Amino acid sequence: MLHLQNIILEMIATGERLDTTMTRLCLEVEKEAPDALCSVLLVDGEGRLHPLAAPSLPPAYSAMLDGIAAGPDVGSCGTAAYLRQPVIVTDIASDPRWARYRHLVLPLGYRACWSSPILDARGRAIGTFAFYYREPRGPTPMEQAIVRHCLHLGTIAIERHQRVEDRERRASTDALTGLGNRAAFNTALAALDCATPGAWALFLVDLDNLKVVNDTLGHSAGDCLLTCAAHRIAGATGGERVFRVGGDEFAVLLRTPAMLRDLEQSAQHILSALAHPADCGGQIVVPRATIGAAVVAHGDRSTERVRQNADFALYHAKETGRGGFVRYWPGLGTRMTSRLDAIRDVDAALREDRIEAFYQPIVRLDTREVVGLEALCRMRIGNNIVSASAFHEATIDIHIAAALTERMIALVAADVRDWLAMGIPFQHVGINVSSADIHGGALNTILATAFEREGVPLRHVILEVTESVYMDNDGGIVARELARLRGRGLRIALDDFGTGYASLTHLLSVPVDVIKIDRSFVERLDTHAPSIAIVEALIGIARKLDIRLVAEGIETEAQARALHAMGAVLGQGYLFARPASRDATTALLQSRAQGAVGSAPSQSARPSK
Repeated sequence: MLHLQNIILEMIATGERLDTTMTRLCLEVEKEAPDALCSVLLVDGEGRLHPLAAPSLPPAYSAMLDGIAAGPDVGSCGTAAYLRQPVIVTDIASDPRWARYRHLVLPLGYRACWSSPILDARGRAIGTFAFYYREPRGPTPMEQAIVRHCLHLGTIAIERHQRVEDRERRASTDALTGLGNRAAFNTALAALDCATPGAWALFLVDLDNLKVVNDTLGHSAGDCLLTCAAHRIAGATGGERVFRVGGDEFAVLLRTPAMLRDLEQSAQHILSALAHPADCGGQIVVPRATIGAAVVAHGDRSTERVRQNADFALYHAKETGRGGFVRYWPGLGTRMTSRLDAIRDVDAALREDRIEAFYQPIVRLDTREVVGLEALCRMRIGNNIVSASAFHEATIDIHIAAALTERMIALVAADVRDWLAMGIPFQHVGINVSSADIHGGALNTILATAFEREGVPLRHVILEVTESVYMDNDGGIVARELARLRGRGLRIALDDFGTGYASLTHLLSVPVDVIKIDRSFVERLDTHAPSIAIVEALIGIARKLDIRLVAEGIETEAQARALHAMGAVLGQGYLFARPASRDATTALLQSRAQGAVGSAPSQSARPSK
């Protein structure tokens, strides 16, 4: 027995597979007890039997035992596991415990079976060790001694195997949701092949509102949101493998024809399942998600390529409209690569202080005095200045957009402080902000911090927002945030007015101090009668609502005269000045700011707001 024990313990210590170790155990025992045939079964947490080692029994017989539940009349092994004590059946043909199974074993020539449970440290059955005999009989004293040693070795081997499995399971399982984690996903993805186009697909599901829930309701609600989303995604994907691969991102590997047949419908199943309200500790939360997908296609040489394509699709889906689904198509990767290059360029410019504020004046149409400025973002590359349109793709990234806004606010605050210190009768500067800036919740703090640091009152600030921002007034968030900002003393301008939808409705739902008529109307004043009618109407509406109006994109004297004749007071455009650096703008303000020494005399001027 010492020889057998040393062999098995060495196999356990060196990490041999459990089935290999137990098979060797059976073979060595059969040498010592040649009239017996050994069998080792595992017992799972639900009490079901699973063949582990039986080198001398027919594989087909062992396979028929797989999944049978232990019970009081389940042969020798099932009964031993159920009772947690040895069961000796000396005659299978007549023993009632074999009534349902004797037809499986008697034709093989086995007449008796003695089985003993393998128990863990807590006394639970984790396996069975059995001797089959070809004649009706029970165990000999020597066989009993052998089995006692084997049961001890079996406990050591199986418990070690369970510990290893548990470590591996924990290493590959997300603790919060119970789904496979990134490591498990990487392993599963690497096991797929790209030889058959269309054989599998990858969904990347990104939760859109986890940060908002964490920030407003707390991380316990955020954890609830993640757990709820995990269960709903798994439930909506028909048994496909689902993983949590990031803080708010899940991956689904689709392999069944039903899911692959219509990817858009499959994605909609997920989005619909997520859309129901969830109760998170008394707080009602509605999970929201965006999905990007890629299908293995001809030319995909690696699974990593498919994964990258799904990333591109998700990125595109998030920037074109959160809450939707985008499937990767050829060419999308090139677009995304270009965009990522732009993001890297702007990120580098931010770190290297190469983002600068240029200014374009807003002037009185009658006197050409400067009454305000619009701050415009520029990037310096060597000796060249690049306008925002050249790196607009980068601003779709909300983090880059937020960083640019914060930098511009800091630059503008410092410049205004200098102009006021010079005694320039400075009135106001417009700063462009995006929907992401407003929804991010930090804009109020960023503005207050920057302008308070410079000692500049917020009455000198006008926030310029486009109609698309107003249209994103989900749940009144935009209206509430803009009202909160106005409460601090700054004003709101509706930029590019007339290019969106239901523009006049915005004047009723969201506070507005300034309307900026889009250049598309101004440039057609001399030839397009509808543009003339619209501009005249807007000037009248603004006057009646006591809203300041600025005509943008004025490039000719004819346009300026026409607007003035219609009753417009303020204008902006290349006719008066192109966007210029801080130093050039300083010189302009010193000579032409309304109220500055040497500026044109004010004529029937409407007071600046």
